[in-house]
Amino acid sequence: MTTKETLYLDDALGHAQFLTQQCREAAGMLQDAELRRQAQKLSEQHSQMYARFYDLV
Repeated sequence: MTTKETLYLDDALGHAQFLTQQCREAAGMLQDAELRRQAQKLSEQHSQMYARFYDLV
């Protein structure tokens, strides 16, 4: 794996981790049950994306 590819993966990991956390925080603040479920679903998807990127490293 080249240095550029490694830097890309590191950046992608950071973004996926950030988005996971943001969605979790939003889900915790939302009053509407449907919106909360949607934010939780997005959080899970970003967490899975993080895991897939991490497996490449």
